[in-house]
Amino acid sequence: MRVEIKAVSERLQVEDADLSESHFSDARLKGSRFENVSLEGASFSNVSLAGAAFSDTNLSGVTITDSNLEGMSINGVLVSDLLQAYLRQQQGS
Repeated sequence: MRVEIKAVSERLQVEDADLSESHFSDARLKGSRFENVSLEGASFSNVSLAGAAFSDTNLSGVTITDSNLEGMSINGVLVSDLLQAYLRQQQGS
């Protein structure tokens, strides 16, 4: 079954659903909550996650490229600091 939702402003409550292979384009999900959700194999392009918070999250195998990481932290450590330390270590090797 294929459901298309276009040019609407609605709040959805989706529970116990399989939305695999769904496509979200030009969609605003600001303030949305994702709990007990699998995004395995999902791809994100031209997406703003500014101010998003992740906890108890499996990020194994995640790849981030060509992204603004300003202010991003992992376990309280700024990613920009981690990257600088890594680059310094690589240059010293």
